[in-house]
Amino acid sequence: QVQLVESGGGLVQAGGSLRLSCAASGSIFSSNVMGWYRQPPGKQRELVVRIGSSGSLTYAVSVKGRFTGSRDNAKNTVYLQMNSLKPEDTAVYYCYINNYGMEYWGKGTLVTVSS
Repeated sequence: QVQLVESGGGLVQAGGSLRLSCAASGSIFSSNVMGWYRQPPGKQRELVVRIGSSGSLTYAVSVKGRFTGSRDNAKNTVYLQMNSLKPEDTAVYYCYINNYGMEYWGKGTLVTVSS
């Protein structure tokens, strides 16, 4: 079993920045994929960034150049640095791990970007 705990959400003005963190605990295999998804109000959950255990990154087109995903394998923690935030980035952000084929999700953290 794996637990994910996100932190760092909040309210920010357009153009501002926020940094999200997600710590994983439990039985975690060294080869895993972690990342961030988001669900805007009234819309489906969508990929933000996927981060391989080697640090490989896959970004959604909508956030490329503005958001930066990273991970600290020693701490089983992933981060999402969000810059130049836009009102359309408003969403609940979920941390994710694919741990040897098993998927786990955090409870989510709300990010609200005001115009």
